[in-house]
Amino acid sequence: MAHDAATPYTDIQCSSHRGHFTDLARSTGAGRLGGTAQASWSPGAQWCSRFARPLQRRPAVTTSDPAATPLFDTEGTIARLFIYPIKSCAGVELTEAILTETGLDLDRSWMVVEDGGMFVTQREQPRMALIRPQLRGDEIILRAPGMLALHLRVDVVEAVTQARIWDDVVSCYDMGDTAAQWFSDYLAPQRPAGAPPRPFRLVRFDPEQRRIASRRWTGDIEAQNQFSDGFPMLVIGTAALDGLNRRLQAQGLEPVTMERFRPNIVLDGIDEHDEDRIDTIHITTPEGPVRLRPVKPCTRCPIPNIDPLTATSSPHVGDMLQTYRVDARVGGVTFGMNAVTVEGLDKVLRVGQPVGGHLQFD
Repeated sequence: MAHDAATPYTDIQCSSHRGHFTDLARSTGAGRLGGTAQASWSPGAQWCSRFARPLQRRPAVTTSDPAATPLFDTEGTIARLFIYPIKSCAGVELTEAILTETGLDLDRSWMVVEDGGMFVTQREQPRMALIRPQLRGDEIILRAPGMLALHLRVDVVEAVTQARIWDDVVSCYDMGDTAAQWFSDYLAPQRPAGAPPRPFRLVRFDPEQRRIASRRWTGDIEAQNQFSDGFPMLVIGTAALDGLNRRLQAQGLEPVTMERFRPNIVLDGIDEHDEDRIDTIHITTPEGPVRLRPVKPCTRCPIPNIDPLTATSSPHVGDMLQTYRVDARVGGVTFGMNAVTVEGLDKVLRVGQPVGGHLQFD
């Protein structure tokens, strides 16, 4: 098993053999662990609704060649790609990612739960932001302050169990006692004074489980997701973050990074919050066309207030968004768009690929 030369081999090795994910028929992130998926993690890669009422399109951009096919209303490129292998832990930045039925491959495939199976996030445990996964070969390696690195096999699981995420009870696989002890040791200091110790466990999504996004927003599209809050992907434009940072800096506050908002796909070249208004995102790939549909504005909880580098929380991000991003249709502040796949399963998204779309307005 290969290891980075800089990584001392004093880490925790965790590999159980009660169950394996191999060549599963359903192409979920949990099941796509063979050669196709591994090919997307290239050496040197950087790790780290449409609205409810009818809308109308703006006039399309024209070209200098009258015989040319009309361009999209808005065009740009994929600027960044992220997955979050373990829900609510730090993300992994990629140069390319496979598009599966549940979103980008391996996104939110694992989740931390309390001993009774209830999901745990940064909302309750801000220090989860400091747990940094790395995907290397057939391993996922977890590092956190004050902890030895934990090595887990991505294709190995233990007993079948159940977990609750919001209103859904889903089938999943326990990742074993070593992983459970690691998370319990790291997160235990955050329990309230006088509270009994809270054991935590790590689970992996069962690829035979079908967790369907709300049809209220996806319409005739049956969109699956794993342990995301509700939709397979989150799309944000860099201009949206630039607009927020201009407002913060005008008030004498420090700018923030995109990592606070935990997107999967970051688009460059589109106007501020045009992701809210794109009917369908068209992406050109060598393997063929990809179409993603933004379906629901992403309602924001307090997690963007948490600095992903320090796990400290400050209300200034949420307070600023309250001044200009409240959407009564979803009952809160929004930033970014939840999206589903219309076309392009198994295609590879890459940083730099061109994107385009038609815009809709009231």
